[in-house]
Amino acid sequence: MMRLRDLVRREPKRGLQLPRWLERLASVGIVATDRQVVRRQRCANVAAYVSVISGASYIAITSFYDLRGLLLLNAYNLLLVVCGLVLPFWHRFGENFVALALIAVISVGQLYVVWMLGLNSSLHIFFLLAGATLFFFGMQNWKLFLGIFVYLVALLLFSLDFAPEEGLLLPNDAHLRELMSSQTLISVAVINAALIFYALTLVQRAEDELELQYERSEALIATVMPAAIAMRLKASDERIADRIENLSVLFSDLVGFTAAAHDLAPEAVVGFLDELVRLFDALAEQHGVDKIKTVGDSYMAVAGFDGRAADGAVAISRFALAIMEANAHRPPLGTCKLDLRIGIHCGPATAGVIGDTRFSYDVWGDAVNIASRMESHGVPGRIHVSEQFRDLTGDAFVFEERGATEIKGIGQTRTYILTAARAQ
Repeated sequence: MMRLRDLVRREPKRGLQLPRWLERLASVGIVATDRQVVRRQRCANVAAYVSVISGASYIAITSFYDLRGLLLLNAYNLLLVVCGLVLPFWHRFGENFVALALIAVISVGQLYVVWMLGLNSSLHIFFLLAGATLFFFGMQNWKLFLGIFVYLVALLLFSLDFAPEEGLLLPNDAHLRELMSSQTLISVAVINAALIFYALTLVQRAEDELELQYERSEALIATVMPAAIAMRLKASDERIADRIENLSVLFSDLVGFTAAAHDLAPEAVVGFLDELVRLFDALAEQHGVDKIKTVGDSYMAVAGFDGRAADGAVAISRFALAIMEANAHRPPLGTCKLDLRIGIHCGPATAGVIGDTRFSYDVWGDAVNIASRMESHGVPGRIHVSEQFRDLTGDAFVFEERGATEIKGIGQTRTYILTAARAQ
């Protein structure tokens, strides 16, 4: 299972990486902080830069073909190049300002060049890019997109119905119309491909980020409650409150921790506890035990949520032996070697999810209270268990009888020390 700390530190998956200079260029003038707005404005910037390339290509072709005769056409293409270079710096005037201004310049200018060179030049095909303007506005602004789409389609229909076939500039030059038609088809295809490519690149990045956030949320839920409870919490809004007839509960505590940590730096104390708790978490997962919480140097875990009380008792016994052995090999805290004191009991308990802003899964009842007493009245370096728990485990483990012990709030009760797993 992926650890939460690893997911928090992990970067989103790296898909297609565009050159840094291109990323910076696509982000020119953007001051918005909303990620969706930023993505749309980047698409508008890309469209502006593609317009610059398209306008420049037309200037080059027409200048080479007939500079003086097509001067009026080049005036618009020059205006398109200037607008494409300047408009990206104007996002501060509104989240859709650049997109609307670019559409206004291109739509009016394209109507102008259609009249100049006529329908035979195929320049009206540029209006077919109307659908691509959705990348500028997004689904949240679908009404604005719909209005722009209708506007551009209306200009296309107007051109088809009223624009001259040959146009006003060099009307008898069929070769020029064929050249413009070929260039237009190429330009529309390139513009369309560039917009779709960049938009899908942004979508892929957003999906990767969402996937990582989902994994983090799943891992976070898994750290605060058992997997079965997490599934119920996600599947329903109903209050989660369960009665467990026989739950095995373990408490562990480091004897002398407070005194040992008193004069140490916070980094040393937190580092020591972090390594210890991470070790216990790994052993809990290995032995099928559910961690409930930690309070300072105290660790609480349970087993038997699934109703198999005997199996849960065996699992938590093995876990107790494992963490006792693991702690024995741990380095000291400062100059003090700390012993682990463990207490275990089994019995009826209530469990449920509580809280809102920082909800948690917790367990209450006699099983919890007595397990806590087993730990506090236990022996350092030993596993102190109740008679009920010893009986539940059967012959799977070796116990030493401690005798009658005075337990606060309970009185005289027979308790045992869990020493080892019985050889099979």
